[in-house]
Amino acid sequence: MTSSTAPFGSVQGVAAAGTPQQPGERRPRPKRKKNFAPLWLLTPAGLVLVTITLAPILLLVFLSLTNYDQRSLFTGAFAGVGLRQYTSIFTDPDFWWSLVRTVGFTIALVAGSVVIGMGMSQLLTRLGTVMRYLVTIVLIVAWAVPTVASSLVWDWLFQPGYGVVNWLLTQTHLFGDLTNVNWAQDPRLAYLAIWLLIVWQAVPFIALTLNAAQTQVPEEYFEAARLDGASEWGIYWRVTLHFLKPTLLLVTILSIIWDFNVFNQIWLVSQGGPNNATATLGVWTYTTAFVGFHLGEGAAIAVVTTVLLMIFTAYYIRNLVRSGEDL
Repeated sequence: MTSSTAPFGSVQGVAAAGTPQQPGERRPRPKRKKNFAPLWLLTPAGLVLVTITLAPILLLVFLSLTNYDQRSLFTGAFAGVGLRQYTSIFTDPDFWWSLVRTVGFTIALVAGSVVIGMGMSQLLTRLGTVMRYLVTIVLIVAWAVPTVASSLVWDWLFQPGYGVVNWLLTQTHLFGDLTNVNWAQDPRLAYLAIWLLIVWQAVPFIALTLNAAQTQVPEEYFEAARLDGASEWGIYWRVTLHFLKPTLLLVTILSIIWDFNVFNQIWLVSQGGPNNATATLGVWTYTTAFVGFHLGEGAAIAVVTTVLLMIFTAYYIRNLVRSGEDL
């Protein structure tokens, strides 16, 4: 007599094992135990960043909401003024002129340093081994010189009366007698001298960084382009720059940050003169906070500068992330 009950393991076994997975149905992922080891390893670096970065920014924002000044340095007495410092800044014509000078000068500095750096990077790929090492060492030495030392040397080179640059230009007889020309007292000449100084300091980093990325481009792409009859300029424009785009965006972002905040070179060469013609936001912040001792207002200018810089660089950071995803 046969039993009407189905053998165990056919229907009941399937039920016990679970319902078969339907097409398109996702199985629940097993829960993983949280591993806090990476967080513990990052804790020392995080504490250092909080101490040297976040804490000063919070202090800066706090000071910008007070009337902290020279009297407060000795008595410790100050009062909160809310957003009055920011209102005073945005209604001050000096702020807008300083902003215009800063943005325009930053564009000129970034464009000059990036273009010349790209040229130097390409030049390094065309040099022989010995000459390439020699040029690399010269670039590293130029980049390693502290900004204060190089600015003081630059100021001496452009001094009226005994400056080397004035003497050399006079010897060419192209511009007449420039022996007693004071570059710092002419706005155009002051900007030119400072531009040359900052670009001279920025080109080594950009050139070496781009050259390091350029050496990683597969040689097969260049060979294929030459077989197709592409010119050297076409190869650089269509092949090299395609692979250099993420690195190029990175050095552009860093150049914007550095050049927007430049202070040492301007202050040591022209001190923002003549008649505040070279007074960028960095110089205006310094003179407000440490010359006029209006520390609260100077802190507010620094906060506004930081916010503006974040807005300017946000677009490039977005493009940098997108370019990394496309490659």
